Amino acid sequence: MFLKLQKIIVKPGQQMLLQDISWQQLENILEEIGEKRAARISYSHGWLEIMVPLPEHEKDKEYIGELVRVLLDKLQIDFEPFGCTTLKNERMRQAVEPDTSFYIQNQAAIIGKNRIDLNIDPPPDLAIEIDITFRTRFENYEILGVPELWRHTEKGEAAAVREEAAAAQVARLAARLKELGENPDML
Repeated sequence: MFLKLQKIIVKPGQQMLLQDISWQQLENILEEIGEKRAARISYSHGWLEIMVPLPEHEKDKEYIGELVRVLLDKLQIDFEPFGCTTLKNERMRQAVEPDTSFYIQNQAAIIGKNRIDLNIDPPPDLAIEIDITFRTRFENYEILGVPELWRHTEKGEAAAVREEAAAAQVARLAARLKELGENPDML
């Protein structure tokens, strides 16, 4: 028995968890729900989570994404924003959709691309998750090779996939600010 996704309703802030979903079924589901949708997916070893963000989630996503853009522009660092894109790798049996993502160190590798294939392309250098419901799974990003994940929670807390990666990034940004004659204490 296979359910038609048009008959399934997931309310904002809620999730649907499906077990024993094959990679081909995941691909079929992604094709059926399309790219212009409110729902986000996360897939790991046969488990598929479909969730719909809350309105405050989208507001925070825009604020933090814009902050990253402004900071990178100010620091004169080239970057390629990729927004919420499906990052998937069949060999690793993983797929996630960050709320927004940025190619910074690897931006030259994806210029002109509209789709990311993690079998060929590098993962984004920075993924951002607005995690109001505490469902972000760090290990999914780590398995896909995303070097840095920022998670913003309802309480304003933040965490990174690898704390040393976050500390190194802040140190690089501070050094760049000093080069530009700016005050690095703002970091």
